[in-house]
Amino acid sequence: MPHIHDKIDFTVEVFIVHKDKVLLRMHDKFKKWMSVGGHIELHEDPIEAAHREVKEEVGLEIELVGSPLFPGVEEKEYRDLIPPVALSRHRVTPVHDHVTLIYFARAKSTDTKVTYAEDASEECIWCTKEDLEKMDLWQNVKAYALEALNRLGEE
Repeated sequence: MPHIHDKIDFTVEVFIVHKDKVLLRMHDKFKKWMSVGGHIELHEDPIEAAHREVKEEVGLEIELVGSPLFPGVEEKEYRDLIPPVALSRHRVTPVHDHVTLIYFARAKSTDTKVTYAEDASEECIWCTKEDLEKMDLWQNVKAYALEALNRLGEE
């Protein structure tokens, strides 16, 4: 999706766990292992964006971890959303930032496939804690991936 603002955009990242492994995807532009995610589009909330991005990039159905503070509170134009486990802001270009809502999720299977043609990289790997420690990852990616495994992994 194109940027919705020239200075800053809102994005989601999803660290997906299945049993004792977390999914990382080779980012087609940065050529680094990262979580699954992307821009929140104008017509969607972060939860919808997380599910859409995961479906497009890796073809998985996920269950986001967490719950709204008041899940029973829903009105005509209002509903509580699952809060992210973390928020970050990072520079993407010299003049453009992303504010990222980070979620943890569970997957029922490990069968990944790209379902959206714009997502060129089909290279995905399921990593154990030991794998993550050996990989050359950005510090934040490693920290969140390890924390997702600590919270959701089955040993």
